[in-house]
This record gives sequence, C-alpha cells and structure tokens, in this order.
Amino acid sequence: MHPLLQYINSYATTLLTEKDFTYFIGHFIEKKIRKKQYLLQEGDICKYMAFILKGSMRKFYVDEKGLEHNVDLYVENWWAGDRESYALLTPTQFNIDACEDCEVLLLSRENNLKLQTECPSFNEFRLKLDELNYIASQKRITSTISNTAEKRYADFIERHPYFIQRFPQHIIASYLGITKDTLSRIRKRSLKK
Repeated sequence: MHPLLQYINSYATTLLTEKDFTYFIGHFIEKKIRKKQYLLQEGDICKYMAFILKGSMRKFYVDEKGLEHNVDLYVENWWAGDRESYALLTPTQFNIDACEDCEVLLLSRENNLKLQTECPSFNEFRLKLDELNYIASQKRITSTISNTAEKRYADFIERHPYFIQRFPQHIIASYLGITKDTLSRIRKRSLKK
C-alpha cells in the first residue's frame, strides 16, 4: 500500500480505496530534494505542502543577529510547509531545508482545495490533522513557557525518540530553545540516571 494512502486511511473513517487513490495521487507532484537543498526560502510564498516519503527536513528562521531558530522538524509521513503562507498566499519568514536526501509529494493549494471538495476521506483526514496540530502546538507552547530544559528534553525524547538519530544535536537544541552545550549537559545527566 502506498505510504500516503495508508497515512490518510489511518486518520479517516471514510477510507480511500485503491481506485480512488489513483485519481487522488494524480494531484501531487513527486520531487527529490537533496540534503541541504531548500524546499522553501524566506520571502517566497509557500506554493506547496510536502508529504515526506523519505528523508528529514527542518523549518527555521534566521533572526536579526544571523542565528538560526528551528521551529519544526519533519520525517517520513509528516507534512512540511508554512501553513500561514500556504493559506494566505503571503511571503514566508521561514526556510525549510533537507537534513537528509528526501523524496516528497507536493500538493498545491489549488489541488488541496479541489481534493477537499471532491474527496470526503481527504477532507476528514485534513480536519483531523488540523485538530492534532493545534493540540501539539498548544502543548509545545505550554512546555516552552513553563518547563525546565530537562523536562522539555525528556518530553521530546518520549514523543519523538527517533529524532535523536535523525537530527544533529545543535538542531535539536535550537528546536528545544536551549544551547547545544546545555543539551549536552542534559544528555550526560540523563545517561547517568
């Protein structure tokens, strides 16, 4: 079964059939993105959301001092993009680049809207995913505001243990809002426990 079909059907109660999927997948563009190549750059409009079939990516912005701040990490079966830019057709403040060689399926805003009206499974899936993304965003904001660096790291490891092997330590530290040295100390202490 195609990974995207399996992914959508895992969230929808109205299942997408193999026959329907043939029509559905025709709305996507397959693309390979090499490590360190950009999917999206600051100032561009996010024209596509990318479903990752293989590889990993990160979303980050660069502050006025030139420091990178990682705000999202993506792996297989995750969607990558800037939802605000995609929905409102405004320039993005973010960059998205590949941390590994990637294979993605790109979905334009036009085709996204078309599939929402023509495909009940996709619309149900999209609404469920929006709900889960909102919940995850709330948890992350609350954690960032109220938890210690140790607790944020422990929660990160519990939710995404596979990220440790996929992303360099400095990217994980930035994602958690801490320095690489702080993360190194936290990791050493957690190994001693």
